Amino acid sequence: MSPRTKIIALFSAFAAGALILVTAVTLFLPEPPPKVTGQAAVGGPFSLTDQNGRPITEAALKGKPTLIFFGFTHCPDVCPTALFEMSEIFNALGPDASKAQAFFVSVDPERDTPDVLKSYVSSFSPQIVGLSGTPEATEQIKREFRVYSRKVPLKDGDYTMDHTAVVYLMDKDGNFVAPFNSKRPPAEAAAELKRYF
Repeated sequence: MSPRTKIIALFSAFAAGALILVTAVTLFLPEPPPKVTGQAAVGGPFSLTDQNGRPITEAALKGKPTLIFFGFTHCPDVCPTALFEMSEIFNALGPDASKAQAFFVSVDPERDTPDVLKSYVSSFSPQIVGLSGTPEATEQIKREFRVYSRKVPLKDGDYTMDHTAVVYLMDKDGNFVAPFNSKRPPAEAAAELKRYF
C-alpha cells in the first residue's frame, strides 16, 4: 500500500469515526427546552371610576394605545414627574395626541377620591385620566398588572405610599406590550407610541 493510499485510508477511518461520534452524542443529548411564546401575563379585568365619576373597565383599553401609571396624588416627586413626562409625549404628538390615551391609577383609595383626582390630573395633559376605586377594586387591578404598593406611616401620623413606578404600554387591543420609557426625549417617545396607532 502506497503512502498516499495509507493517508487516504487513515483519513476515511477518522472521518467515519467522527461521524459515528457526532451521531451518538446527538442521540443522547437532552431535548432543548420548549420556547416560551405569548405575551406576559400583565393586565386583566378591572372596575374603577374616573375623575368624573364614570365607571371604567378594561374595555376602555381597546381602540387606542394606552399608557398606564400607578401612583397617588400625595406623591412628592415620582408621580408628578411621570405625569409631566407623559404630558410632554402627548404634546409632541401634536394633532395625533387624541389617537392615544393614558390612565393614572391611584394606589391610595383612602385619599384619592374622584374629586381629588380631578383636581390633580387637571395640571397635566387632557389625555391623562385619573382612576380610583374601592380598596378591593384597587387590589384587583394591582394584581392584574403585577403592581406593588404599600402604605408607609410617617412620624406626624400621616402616611406615604411605596409603589411600582413603571409606565405600562398597552396596544390598541388592550394587550400589554412592554414597560414604556418616558424618560427619553418626548419626540422619540412619541414616535414609538405612533407605531401602535
